[in-house]
Amino acid sequence: MSPDHSPADGRLIGMPASPGIVIGPVHLLLWEVPDVAHRIIADEAVPAEISRLHEAINTAKERLALVKARAEKHAGPEEAAIFEVQVAILSDIELIESVETLIRRNIGAEKAFDLVLIEWRQNFARHTQPMIRERVGDLTDVHIRVLSVLLGLPDHDPVDLPKGSNAILVTHDLTPSLTVQLDRDTIAAIATDAGTRTSHVAILARSLGLPAVVGLRNATHQLKGDEQVILDGSAGLIIPDPTDAQIAAYSDRAAREAADTAELQSLAGAEPVTLDGIRIILRANVDLPEEAEYAAHSGAEGVGLMRTEFLVVGRATMPDEEEQYRAYVKVVKAFDDHPIVIRTFDMGGDKLPVGGYPTEANPFLGWRAIRMCLDESELFKTQLRALLRAAMHGDVRIMLPLVITVDEVRQARRLLEEAAAELDARGVDYRHDLPLGVMVETPAAAVAADTLVKDVAFFSIGTNDLVQYTLAVDRGNANLASRFTPLHPAVLRLIRRTVEVGDQNGLEVSVCGEMASQPLMAFALIGLGVRQLSVAGRSVPLVKRIVRGVSAEIAREAAEAAISTQTAREAEHELRTRLFAAFGDAPFLRDGLPEFVDGNTFEGISGP
Repeated sequence: MSPDHSPADGRLIGMPASPGIVIGPVHLLLWEVPDVAHRIIADEAVPAEISRLHEAINTAKERLALVKARAEKHAGPEEAAIFEVQVAILSDIELIESVETLIRRNIGAEKAFDLVLIEWRQNFARHTQPMIRERVGDLTDVHIRVLSVLLGLPDHDPVDLPKGSNAILVTHDLTPSLTVQLDRDTIAAIATDAGTRTSHVAILARSLGLPAVVGLRNATHQLKGDEQVILDGSAGLIIPDPTDAQIAAYSDRAAREAADTAELQSLAGAEPVTLDGIRIILRANVDLPEEAEYAAHSGAEGVGLMRTEFLVVGRATMPDEEEQYRAYVKVVKAFDDHPIVIRTFDMGGDKLPVGGYPTEANPFLGWRAIRMCLDESELFKTQLRALLRAAMHGDVRIMLPLVITVDEVRQARRLLEEAAAELDARGVDYRHDLPLGVMVETPAAAVAADTLVKDVAFFSIGTNDLVQYTLAVDRGNANLASRFTPLHPAVLRLIRRTVEVGDQNGLEVSVCGEMASQPLMAFALIGLGVRQLSVAGRSVPLVKRIVRGVSAEIAREAAEAAISTQTAREAEHELRTRLFAAFGDAPFLRDGLPEFVDGNTFEGISGP
């Protein structure tokens, strides 16, 4: 079944993003600028319309104060600071006077506000200063909020739900201002029109342990809101208004999956060793510092990827050195002396920079990741100083994203040395010997990996972007999801190339992309010679079960067969046949096998 169409039985088909089954009511979040009709007012109505404008702005400010307070409770004061910018926008004298001017020209308050905000958003988006362009997202939020008041539309903030709602949040996409409001005591699952399995919302859902379906395209228009649905995050589907029989069947399956999860969790203390004695190091990916404790108890041997951009996404201001230092130390201390690989800011692409959306025509090929950090050297050195200090508490390693040339590594090292000198000048203690590694996530980095070996301490393969750049497929585009195939022979060959270069030069090579979290992919990576995997914390027991149930030699034979095929479908068949020969149709495999044939679920694994 293609994600383009809904089946005759009314199911909504998307993409699996985070496993789990939830049966509950829909909380429909239509966070978009409403249409506003042009309304002409009489001269005598002008004072009342201006008064109505100010009342709406004050109401919106009150609402933002409430939202900010709740976001502080759930996400912390730093993350909630995004709403301070929005309050400041609503207090801007120039903005208010511009709207009043249009009202005095006999335009209704709602249309006057709409026209001014459209103009401001366009002007901000075209501004030469990046920090001004980044305010577009805040302007959009303000635009929506005030118009909702003026038009008498309901507020849809997720924070309004009562505790224990067990609601399924259905929205077009999760913006930063919505993300910081998420309350796991009220939201039980997430469903979005946009996104793919490697988009920000999917990674966030897996980190929070929330079942999720993405790429539904138009669920926000197909669902009414408040109706009962079944969300199956493993199969990537939603069943509206389920029958009693469907509810019973999915409830039974949810109970079985909970039992499977408990069984896998019992492996937390087991050694990740293959049947033929090959030791695989399993580490965790950490998106938020708050996840570190859970990941540490999952059996992970440290952190293979800490994504630091989630400290700044949606923020009104960049976090200072002290705030970053505290966040990094929290993760380091959770894992005692295990290695903690912290990636420097990977802003841009599908990870929104401070305050709003990137405005480049092609952000994935634009000013992002290491490029942005090297150009914004003071911003970068603030992070580097925090990392150097945090390393006093454990085995911290720095990883640079999206590196394509050794010149970028050398420039980053010079800035690291400058950051160290600045700490020396302040008399602040720091660790002097931090390993500096790179993410291999472009064909250029993989093919020319040998040019990097003298300047780096390790390689970490970022499969999310490696697949995207190798196949020229936007990983966040739901229309192209069926073409985003990690098992394409070209991708497998680039991974093998990187492993071979690392082995030949005595460098550790790990894989930290989402590919490593899925059983079939983990099996392939072991076969390609990867001996370090970093996966979502909640996937550590599952991947450990795969490691302990296969031999590295069988995995090698499977990978060789896969890499010799001509298509991703053929490669998947070679791997899947051998994996199922080792495990049979084991229940714990279901979460990891539903996506890789033309973007559809495998027959017989999609639930009742």
